[in-house]
Amino acid sequence: MINIKQTNPIRRRGTETGKRPANLRYVYLLTAFVSIGALLFGYDQGVMGVIVADARWISLMKPSNSWVTGAVVSLYDIGCLIGAMSIGFLADYCGRERTLSIACVIFVIGAVLQSASYNITSITIGRVILGYGVGACAGGVPLYVSEIAPAKLRGRIIGIEQMILCFGELIAFWLNYGFNYLETPDWWRIPLAIQVIPAVVLAIGCWFWVPPSPRWLVQQDRHQCAREVLARLHGDELADLQMAEIAEEVAFERAVTTATWADMFKPPVLRVTLLAMGVQFFQQITGTNSILYYTPSLFERGGITDPKTANLATGGVGVVLFVFAWVPIFLFDRLGRKTWLQIGLIGMCGAMIGITVLQWHAEGNPGNNGNYAIVAFPYLFYVFFNISWGVGSWTYATEIFPVMYRAKGNALSTASLWLSCYVVAQASPPIATAIGWGLYIIYSCICVLAFVFVRYAMVETRGKTLEEMSALFGIEGTLARRSGIDVDAKGGVIHIEESTRDE
Repeated sequence: MINIKQTNPIRRRGTETGKRPANLRYVYLLTAFVSIGALLFGYDQGVMGVIVADARWISLMKPSNSWVTGAVVSLYDIGCLIGAMSIGFLADYCGRERTLSIACVIFVIGAVLQSASYNITSITIGRVILGYGVGACAGGVPLYVSEIAPAKLRGRIIGIEQMILCFGELIAFWLNYGFNYLETPDWWRIPLAIQVIPAVVLAIGCWFWVPPSPRWLVQQDRHQCAREVLARLHGDELADLQMAEIAEEVAFERAVTTATWADMFKPPVLRVTLLAMGVQFFQQITGTNSILYYTPSLFERGGITDPKTANLATGGVGVVLFVFAWVPIFLFDRLGRKTWLQIGLIGMCGAMIGITVLQWHAEGNPGNNGNYAIVAFPYLFYVFFNISWGVGSWTYATEIFPVMYRAKGNALSTASLWLSCYVVAQASPPIATAIGWGLYIIYSCICVLAFVFVRYAMVETRGKTLEEMSALFGIEGTLARRSGIDVDAKGGVIHIEESTRDE
């Protein structure tokens, strides 16, 4: 019987002698590899928009109205929501990296069913199953990379994940654009089937090569293994300091809480739960996937009536996403999380207003060359989204939870994202049909609400270690007082036994 939990011993390699320095190259390599999960996420965010707008697909599938088309796209998000919630258990039980392997196996099943479909029912079922895998990857990847990243580079590390996600969107856009020129009405099956390849690679690599998260290993009382993983990542000297801090924090949390699902909705953890769910909710409800899923339709309502031109302009969205995903890798950790999110909202709101004005203009001026200006505003939206919310919401929602609550907290925040993504994907087509450019006025107003949330509700976390979050949000002090523990003397009050198990 296959044991889904990683139990192999992790020992120092026999060829290594002396003190090991920090190995950022190894950190970046692991980040890039597990971010194949983000590539799958990005690919599926971008792949369906052109397909559901294609006349040959519509002729084959025969969706009865815009609600049915919206359901094909949006029920995928329900699968993602279920997948996101599952990592609260799986990531704690079998490890972060094994969770990604399991997610990829389910992803492959959904991708095969989706690409072999001949009716609305089967393709929708395939998308829900595939969505489970995407949702688990979307939550599992930032959870893992945040736990292997140095505190001062956490934004950069998650920025690398976001860049690879955007690369997935870029691939999806341009594969669709190229395969759309094939004469066969089944052209769309090819881009839906191709994604099986990276999913299989990630499943195998996470099972056999990617090391477990050191923080998960400490939770499993495998301290020697955790120390070895930390040493490979951050060097021997820093590994000793980190082990002491992580082990003390885990021991403290075990002494004061059992970290149940109910605890996530009770003070003092309720505050960080609401902040994490709120920031991920606003990441989606501001309209990013309303643009991404239905870009060709957005351009059509803006006066670009030629499908090939609309698809070409849609491919440009992928280029913009990928190019500007590099900005946070180099700059995100230089400013606070809140600063970046506020900058992003100002630009995103302005872009939504631009889309509104130009769709309104196109209504009264069909065929006017000025209508092509609408192409600039989805691009502008994603410039600001990618330098801010694309990285910022994932970074913030992943980092603010104490160790014992982190998997469950990340599951809830990611589920919040997928729930709002479902609402946006399902509601956007019929709302756009009913009120046209009024849809983007709604998104502009939501951007203003999100700005208020960021400015007045969020707490700045830049530069803090994951173990410092508990004190920053007052969780440590409240739990300690309830348990009669002196926080100032925490390290002396709670005896930490270093496990000698090497398994």
